[in-house]
Amino acid sequence: MTVSGALALPTLAPAAVTESQFPPNTVRDLIAICAAGQDDPRMTGALNFCHGFVEGAVIVEEANESRRGARKLFCLPSPRPPRGSELINFTAWANEQPARLDMPSIDGIFIYLAQRFPCPEQAATKRRAR
Repeated sequence: MTVSGALALPTLAPAAVTESQFPPNTVRDLIAICAAGQDDPRMTGALNFCHGFVEGAVIVEEANESRRGARKLFCLPSPRPPRGSELINFTAWANEQPARLDMPSIDGIFIYLAQRFPCPEQAATKRRAR
């Protein structure tokens, strides 16, 4: 998932990003970092961190895929979603179940990606298991 472009995360009045949110311990922290407003003095650093965090998750999965016999966590479509587009969906996913907001940020991003982009063989296995 390449994550470039404008971020248009749904927020009412984003609070300023705080130092304590770096690195993001929870999904809530990650969403706050990714939703930094134009008037936030940490906006540039926050958005760069956000993009790097998500891109890092993709890079980790790509490295995992290169191992023989490794189970893929998620399979991105080709072409990949436009940069930034999945951050909106991630925020909506997290807010669907408020408990997700308090889960570790890295767990949240991997769980989201696995649910959003299941690998074809894993999706077929899930359908057969029902």
